[in-house]
Amino acid sequence: MHTDTSPTILITGGAGFIGSHLATELLQHGYGVRILDNLTPRVHGPERHRPNHLDRRAKVIVGDIRDPHQLEEALEEVDTVIHLAAVVGERSSMYRIEKYMSVNTAGTAVLLEALLDHPIKRLIVASSSAVYGEGLYCSYNGTVYPKIRRSRDQVARGDWEPRSPDGEVIYPLPTPETKEASPLSVYAISKYDQEEMCRLIGESYGIPTTILRLFSVYGPHQGYANPYSGVLTEYASRLLQGTPVRLFEDGYQQRDFVNVYDAVRAFRLALESPGAAGGTFNIGSGRPYTFKTIADLLGTITRRQHLAPEVTGTGRTGDIRHCFADIGRAREVLGYEPEISLEAGLLDLVAWVKAEIAERRKVPAPVEVPGSPRLRV
Repeated sequence: MHTDTSPTILITGGAGFIGSHLATELLQHGYGVRILDNLTPRVHGPERHRPNHLDRRAKVIVGDIRDPHQLEEALEEVDTVIHLAAVVGERSSMYRIEKYMSVNTAGTAVLLEALLDHPIKRLIVASSSAVYGEGLYCSYNGTVYPKIRRSRDQVARGDWEPRSPDGEVIYPLPTPETKEASPLSVYAISKYDQEEMCRLIGESYGIPTTILRLFSVYGPHQGYANPYSGVLTEYASRLLQGTPVRLFEDGYQQRDFVNVYDAVRAFRLALESPGAAGGTFNIGSGRPYTFKTIADLLGTITRRQHLAPEVTGTGRTGDIRHCFADIGRAREVLGYEPEISLEAGLLDLVAWVKAEIAERRKVPAPVEVPGSPRLRV
């Protein structure tokens, strides 16, 4: 429990999916929380109301990360900033290029300029596993390939697995923070820009800076609108409404799905760990799961096993094949350990999606799926 009478922590983008959970985590541990968020209509509706699930103790300033005057107000009497504000989504970034670079890259630049006039003690930045592109791979004989990219022709002919330069099929390994960045989308480039700018300015001006590379975060209050951040929400919603899950490629792509309650605890640990300053840390579950495995688990949880996933056999621009986290550094330095199993997390997610569907239909619904764990709220 944090007991200092230290100034409030500013969370940029704090009304979003991860930010709202983070606000609760920090408030429950005795921190004050202020939020700067533009409450974008795409996520929060045309009225731009603060979300009902956002803890009322958190003060919300409605503003844009690119507006220096609103940043000045938000930074008053703040000595720690957790920077989450960003437009997310890899595929949409490939045709909304200006939007992503403006909010994610230029917005971070405006924040950093503001910090030159408002010195702070800590800066924690939410980055993404997208900066890696494909994860780390090795061949059968042990040769490691840190930088692999599938060609458009390869994906077009349905040859899904990455190959070595000699055409040999290679196999995924846990991806460490030391792997060379290889962003394959505009979104990934913008997140890498955020990392590099914050790291450089932090070192140059004496701002202890920590980078957290989040893998696929999921959980309650995750929006349906964005297929990048809300794929598990979409799967649960489709199944509960009697529609099969659609799997791209062959459904055997591997990802690291981390529950939002574990992810926000990692932010608090980074805030409280003296060794976190200057470090970059993967935040995931440390375990790979295929999309087919997820679809099958959700089919069982929703009792829709008869709705077999539809395998499209098509790829998408900007998609990678496999990437999952090596979380050894976060364990060692932050004391981070994932606590919520995939099965428990999916039960909780389905319970929330079921209640959301009922609310849209204006029909009463139970808050919990039978056997759902009672996770922290």
